Amino acid sequence: MATNKGNMATTEADQTKSPDSPSQHADQQEAYSQFSVNTKRYIVAMGSLASFFSPLSSSIYLPVLTTIADELHISTSQVNLTVTTYLIMQGVAPMLIAGFSDTAGRRPAYIICFTIYLAANLGLALQNSFAALLVLRCVQSAGSSGTVALANGLVADMITSAERGSYIAFASIGSMLGPSLSPIIGGLLSQYTNWHWIFWFLLIFGGVFFLILALFLPETCRKVVGDGSIPPPPLNNSVADKIRHRIRKKKGLASDPDKEAEVRKNYSLRFPSPVPTMKVVLDFETSVILIPTGLLFAGFYAVMTGASTSFHKIYKFNDIQGALMYLPIGAGGVLSAFTTGRIVDWNYRRHANRAGLAVVKHARADIRNFNIERARLEVGLPLYYISTLAMLIYGWVLGREVHLSAPVILLFVIGWSIIGTSQVLNVLLVDLWPGKSASATAANNLFRCELGAAASAAISPMALAMGEGWAYTTLALISIAASPCLLAVATKGIEWRKKRNQKEEEKLSCVQN
Repeated sequence: MATNKGNMATTEADQTKSPDSPSQHADQQEAYSQFSVNTKRYIVAMGSLASFFSPLSSSIYLPVLTTIADELHISTSQVNLTVTTYLIMQGVAPMLIAGFSDTAGRRPAYIICFTIYLAANLGLALQNSFAALLVLRCVQSAGSSGTVALANGLVADMITSAERGSYIAFASIGSMLGPSLSPIIGGLLSQYTNWHWIFWFLLIFGGVFFLILALFLPETCRKVVGDGSIPPPPLNNSVADKIRHRIRKKKGLASDPDKEAEVRKNYSLRFPSPVPTMKVVLDFETSVILIPTGLLFAGFYAVMTGASTSFHKIYKFNDIQGALMYLPIGAGGVLSAFTTGRIVDWNYRRHANRAGLAVVKHARADIRNFNIERARLEVGLPLYYISTLAMLIYGWVLGREVHLSAPVILLFVIGWSIIGTSQVLNVLLVDLWPGKSASATAANNLFRCELGAAASAAISPMALAMGEGWAYTTLALISIAASPCLLAVATKGIEWRKKRNQKEEEKLSCVQN
């Protein structure tokens, strides 16, 4: 691994420039973010809860698929199509909002997302046709799906690489709990009320949360507020921002006009575009990471989609019993949030100490010659292989109709390992694209959701044609076949990153000249 002897931690006053550019080497003692620790935790918690709505809206729907098919007089394949199209839109929509949030700010992006989401839920609660259900589910997905990318954007705005693992893990709790809790909520609502109440519930819950978020979530985007010391423009302002900057002013910490003018140069309100995300996708190193990630999550979505049908068929479960089988996945994900992030940060410190790179939690380190890819993937790759092995065994266990405890344990392991792998790779992508963190997460989401949509649509026909065991074995083997991509990133990634940074610096130099 390349060493970086004598490198000291440096700050990142402006993330809009190249993360490795010499112009960013500043005073070591200057904090990366002016937000207090408690404020950071509060913001990450808000972002995590906001990201809960995307998987919540997707999975709350699963226990009532048969009920909806019967009431609307459509086939199971048709109602499954509403799941597939939801996942397709879940991958595409963040591409538009992520790049917008990286330049216009997180708050306007959240406002757009929740406005679309609430309008879609109102329409879904009132409709009674397959065509309306199909279209409005796509609109609902478009509104909610961007919140996952925005949550990781919040973390990247405030948190350095040295502690990013733990914070991104907690930012992911909302999206992890969604797949396990929402089927239970959906099952209870369908059991005791009309299935339309699923969408009334989402409308009420989403509306209350959106009101709180609109009033109290501070703006964090570094192209809008810098390190948090710059007051946001009116469109990005919140009650929390006004209170915090009033207190700072009383303490004599008013913002520097020159610094504010410099930050404002990067602030722009543009129509949402997929271009920033596509630039991330087309980067060689990033695409090599995204392919195995997407294939792994294809297996995860296959497990999630197939679980309801499998447990109904094999164990004769009703809607609520089937919904309870998603709990082990969520429990594994929560355990992962409390363990994987800490391990990721520990491994970063271990490699940094070996390379002579000073680790300062609240100041950014110069990672130009530091193999961040290896530091992250030493944790991610073992989890990747554990998850594929657990998925393979899960398929054969279902096929043998063994005692219920076996698939429950395997679902827990699948939740723990796949969510853990996702956390590690999310952290790595943010490390590689610090100024475009939301776009990087959207790129990740694109591969995960589109491949997940394909796997969700294919798993039932595969299980019927091949049996449960061979169906999941096929998906697991495809994921294993793609794993050398991650091995290549761990060994060659630093060279690829240097070449990309060199090209960016040459382009910047040409523009300035």
